[in-house]
Amino acid sequence: MPYDFDHLPLRRHTDSLKWQRYGNALPLWVADMDFPAPEPVLTALHERIAHGVFGYGAPPDALTETLCARMADLYRWTVTPEQIVYLPGLVCGLNVACRAIGEPGDEVIVQTPVYPPFLAAPGNQERRLITAELTAECRDGRLYYTFDDAAFAAAISPRTRLFILCHPHNPVGRAFTVEELTRLATLCERHDLTVCSDEIHCDLLLDGRRHTPLAALNPDIARRCITLMAPSKTFNIPGLGASFAIIQNPELRRRCKQALRGIVPDVNILGLVAAQAAYQHGDDWLQALLRYLAANRDFMVDFVSRYLPGVRVTVPEATYLAWLDCREAGIPGNPHQFFLQQADIALNDGATFGPGGEGFVRLNFACSRALLAEGLERMRAALPSPPAPLPQG
Repeated sequence: MPYDFDHLPLRRHTDSLKWQRYGNALPLWVADMDFPAPEPVLTALHERIAHGVFGYGAPPDALTETLCARMADLYRWTVTPEQIVYLPGLVCGLNVACRAIGEPGDEVIVQTPVYPPFLAAPGNQERRLITAELTAECRDGRLYYTFDDAAFAAAISPRTRLFILCHPHNPVGRAFTVEELTRLATLCERHDLTVCSDEIHCDLLLDGRRHTPLAALNPDIARRCITLMAPSKTFNIPGLGASFAIIQNPELRRRCKQALRGIVPDVNILGLVAAQAAYQHGDDWLQALLRYLAANRDFMVDFVSRYLPGVRVTVPEATYLAWLDCREAGIPGNPHQFFLQQADIALNDGATFGPGGEGFVRLNFACSRALLAEGLERMRAALPSPPAPLPQG
């Protein structure tokens, strides 16, 4: 079935955070795609709404069975129904993990630059944030990020209790390999860390790559893991708030359930309906989406390389988010503010992603090709012209 990702509904004046936060600026910032959800999701929602009664809901057994089957089919990972804990969002899952693990004053380690709620969650729960910066390399003029085992280990202290992993990584776009994940698992076991692995972008690997959940590596790391997943980024239904944690260690699961009790609400019934329809009937749409995202990524990377002098960019292996290094582009001050004021385009400010983010912006390319091209052209026009070469002789 053909899918049209080029002709999209107008989103301005629809109470969209993405489209109203920065007024009339072109929004290529928050991780929210401009594409309508798959038709089976819309159909399921219409049918549920037509019923007309919106009482308290409960996660349907069919959804739980679908999730267990999906983990087995995609990852050869055996997950049982009692190991699934439903959540109304991934960010609350980060906070629940910080609240459940350790005591006030204990430490939580994250790898930066990283999605800003990772930086806020420890403090929200009276934990101390510590960071281990990812290593940036330049390969063929493009940014590529890895992590340094020694630097990660050096940041850990006797009071470090929890590691929050972003996998695939937002904003640098890495889909970590099995070898890299195994190294991380070894470090966590050696230092007796619990891991909260945010895997919300696990269905958005590009170029045929395959995701490996950290907890699926082996039973030793599985007993340490809180794995967070959701259909929201994959099928563009984040406003419906349906997510889940997979926690295979019974004691760890008990502590997390205790931490969320009385504070975290249940998932709303429309979110549950959308999730089930997406996972059961959305895979054809997803495959078409991945092809479109990969083509947009390639267009964006080529444009940056050709027409944005001094800007270096990642080539995302996963997600629909590009990470742009603007430190050598001759931009005065903060690049987020510069592009907002000079190009009327809204990007995410890299400084909010923690150490390693200053001088960067994050760009969302999950939009029509025409909108992406317009945004990039605005950036090109706003950049200072490179100095003319000195005359020879």
